[in-house]
Amino acid sequence: MDIKNFKYGKVGLNRFFGSLEAKIMDILWDAEELSIKDVQLRLEKEKPVNFNTVMTVMNRLLDKGILEKRLKGRLSLFRPTESKADFIEQQSKKLTENLLDEFGGVVINHMIDALSDVDQTLIDKLERKIQQLKKDNQA
Repeated sequence: MDIKNFKYGKVGLNRFFGSLEAKIMDILWDAEELSIKDVQLRLEKEKPVNFNTVMTVMNRLLDKGILEKRLKGRLSLFRPTESKADFIEQQSKKLTENLLDEFGGVVINHMIDALSDVDQTLIDKLERKIQQLKKDNQA
């Protein structure tokens, strides 16, 4: 699934979703499968939210392919189409590929510069990956 608008000025899931969408997704990732009413009740622990608003947002997420729905009698139950970890993995991969396609080596240079602030294990992992790429390209 493609997220069309990545928001650089936001944090977490709000980079991919609107604020209510992000809250709904977090609720569903934690619970796995809920009705619209169940989601609304969980959202209302924070502040009041209209049932129709929750229904509209969840149906938009369904239309985007981020949620799927199954009927249990007359009750509609919604769940994410993929885990939160898989979603973040896919979106970060697409974002990285798009940046590399558009800006090439500049992006890699900035990523390497950013490594000075990370854990040594990440640098070691990157080094192993680069060595593997070199091996694969020599073969």
